[in-house]
Amino acid sequence: MRVELAGQVALVTGSARGIGRAIADTLAANGATIVYSDREPGDIAAHAAAGGHHFVPMDVSSQASIEDGVAAALKAAGRIDILVNNAGIGVRADQRKPIDEFPVDGWNELIAIDLTGVFLVSRAVIPQMKTRNAGRIINICSVLGMVPMRLQSSYVAAKAGAVNLTRSMALELAQHGILVNGIAPGSTATEGWAKWIHNAKEAQDAHARLMSHIPMGRPATTQEIANGALFLAAPESSYVTGHILAIDGGWTAGFARDF
Repeated sequence: MRVELAGQVALVTGSARGIGRAIADTLAANGATIVYSDREPGDIAAHAAAGGHHFVPMDVSSQASIEDGVAAALKAAGRIDILVNNAGIGVRADQRKPIDEFPVDGWNELIAIDLTGVFLVSRAVIPQMKTRNAGRIINICSVLGMVPMRLQSSYVAAKAGAVNLTRSMALELAQHGILVNGIAPGSTATEGWAKWIHNAKEAQDAHARLMSHIPMGRPATTQEIANGALFLAAPESSYVTGHILAIDGGWTAGFARDF
């Protein structure tokens, strides 16, 4: 898939690895200038520089870090045409508990990153989009924001919040030429997924059960998620706003089991 993004600048949060890295690299391959950002940069600064792009550190759980990061992005690149709110965390295996036992610290941390972070980064970026009466915002949500799963109340709540925050933003910002959409990935084969599935027999058994609920019977690749972001960033999607694009192999279409 090829679209024309030359002259566009994209800020992608949480882009050091996984889905965020794939989205940033895909937008770059289609001509956009990228501002990579992450709180744990790894090799991303060198990767960005090698491609003639930019890196700014950003911790989306910190308003000060967000404001500093957006200011640095604007200084480096001059503008932000496309914002991809990808930064997020999941519920660790040792925190997966019923709601009455769910750790409060774990709840607060996840809501701060996966929901409040989307709000704060968007809030910091939108004013300069309004001055040009143009912009694209893509929020990375989750199928669990649409169809809940047990023992992950904080993640389900945050991603459900991100889904309707996306729609609310779309309603408010359309008059300013800013299109806001979301992507709801299903199970995706990130580096973390690979470590999990090869970690123990119990994980492999859990993975087999998870795959049995996906009509296509496999996880997405990060590139398949990135292709969805490319479509939503493309000039050709100029009449799409307030939409949540599920990229989930049919997971949310209905029961894949025979009952």
